[in-house]
Amino acid sequence: MFPQQLDDRRAFGIAQAMLEGFNRHYRLFREASIAAKQRFEAADWHGQQRAQRERIEFYDKRVDEAVERLQTEFKAHELPMNVWQQVKLHYIGLLTNHLRPELAETFFNSVTTKILHRSYFHNNFIFVRPAISTEYIENEEPGSQPTYRAYYPTRETMGEVLHRIVTNFQLNREFDDLDRDVENVLRAMSQQFGEVRLRTNFQIQVLSSLFFRNKGAYVVGKIINGFRETPFAMPILHNSKGRLYIDAVLFGEDEMQMLFSFARAYFMVEMEIPAAYVHFLRSLMPRKPRSEIYNALGLQKQGKNLFYRDFLFHLRHSSDRFRIAPGIKGMVMLVFDLPSFPYVFKVIKDFYPPQKETSRELIQSKYLLVKQHDRVGRMADTLEYSNVAFPRARFDEELVAELKHFCPSLIEEDNGDLVIKHLYIERRMIPLNIFLQEGSPEQIEHGVIEYGNAIKDLVAANIFPGDMLWKNFGVTRNGKVVFYDYDEIEYLTDCNFRKVPAPRNEEEELSGEVWYPVGPKDIFPETFEPFLLGNEKVRAVFMRHHADLLDPAFWQGHKERILAGHVHDVFPYDTAKRFIRNGRPRGERPGASAPGPAPAAAPADAK
Repeated sequence: MFPQQLDDRRAFGIAQAMLEGFNRHYRLFREASIAAKQRFEAADWHGQQRAQRERIEFYDKRVDEAVERLQTEFKAHELPMNVWQQVKLHYIGLLTNHLRPELAETFFNSVTTKILHRSYFHNNFIFVRPAISTEYIENEEPGSQPTYRAYYPTRETMGEVLHRIVTNFQLNREFDDLDRDVENVLRAMSQQFGEVRLRTNFQIQVLSSLFFRNKGAYVVGKIINGFRETPFAMPILHNSKGRLYIDAVLFGEDEMQMLFSFARAYFMVEMEIPAAYVHFLRSLMPRKPRSEIYNALGLQKQGKNLFYRDFLFHLRHSSDRFRIAPGIKGMVMLVFDLPSFPYVFKVIKDFYPPQKETSRELIQSKYLLVKQHDRVGRMADTLEYSNVAFPRARFDEELVAELKHFCPSLIEEDNGDLVIKHLYIERRMIPLNIFLQEGSPEQIEHGVIEYGNAIKDLVAANIFPGDMLWKNFGVTRNGKVVFYDYDEIEYLTDCNFRKVPAPRNEEEELSGEVWYPVGPKDIFPETFEPFLLGNEKVRAVFMRHHADLLDPAFWQGHKERILAGHVHDVFPYDTAKRFIRNGRPRGERPGASAPGPAPAAAPADAK
């Protein structure tokens, strides 16, 4: 129960200090996102990558600062229950007219749960449920920017309106030929919609900020024609002469889902009211959970909070039991799932086989590397949680026995709950080895081609996956192959790719042991073949499409390019949609500057 009176002055001071901590966090978050526009204009790709890595660390730093302030100024860990209840009520009052109340509530939870015991983790003390609505939040200050802009073209003025949509973002970099690009967009719209009658309510709504990721800036919006709404996005890139051009136009929910995939890096977007952006994006992708949209916008802590609420809701409305996940068991991770829930739960084991020279700290550092890196659509995002209480009765006894055997330091039973002190949660996919075992010849060919494309995308992004076995890759619902086992991942530039030396005598040639010296970061691509290509059907497809993965020169060549400063291009859409013909944007006049062709590693379907 909540207190009858708000009579403790410390409670208001704590609430105010926490909100100040959150406001500082979001100010720095916005500044980093605003600066993404300048980095894009300057083609500062290394700076963009660095900023994305650093921004991920902002939240935890601000939480730690807030905790330290509360402990120092208020001795927060000594305060009685009644004071903490008042803290929450005061905080709710402070959020009444806040533009980002949902994020501030999550920040409150993050700070409070670092101070209070787990027994306090219910709605009297933290925001198990949201207290402030995020519907219809608007900044009514004069001169404030609306969440989206609406344009009302006629058939005759469509080109002019598209031109204005792009120029309204005021990019400080010249377009190569914006008239040409607009013609390409109009042509794509005609192919998409055909001859369409413009209804009375015809408009184009465009979010007011560009979405920056990798080397691209994306215009995101929707076309409304009567009762029909069509999402769209337009990527803007730099060509080889440093001028801008529109590379494609993407239509429909499926294209947007690919653009905002859980296997891609977070966008940098300048947002005054994040909930309004999420609401708009949900109208484009109604099947995508709000948690994943917050993640895609770089607000991964809010995404975690919403995911956990959805998970608790699912538990209350289901009755199946947690089980050991199907497939080959991992050496360093114990993986379990709930059949009715489309995610898997991964717990680091306390001990590993002798061939795995690793540690819990090293494994966690690998997962952090993936979180901070450009995942190029080929590495699944992970949600990391501490002290998660599961209902013990919902666990298979076999799973409980495995947890107690392999992870005893992370398991605690408490009043009917099984508490796991640290775990990762990932989207569930079909393990590629199972997909290939059970697939038709066409599916096998698709899976093997996608597997090679996935590795080549990772290589271009400076990632060596380490353990390249089929079981460490998964197949998503739209057929993409994604890597999800990170305990042996390395930067490509930290590896030394070597050819197996020729034997010097018959004894070395017949030896069953490695007779040549091997350094800790030495990789011999020729040795991949026995582990990967035992199945003749798989081997035939692999050698036809990806035999270069067995050649050290392939790996070394990419390593040298990256060390020379090259930043790869990433196209999170079907490369056939690019406005390219003979290496030049469609309609480009001879002699005009043009972008380079799509990288050879780009798969035939969406990258």
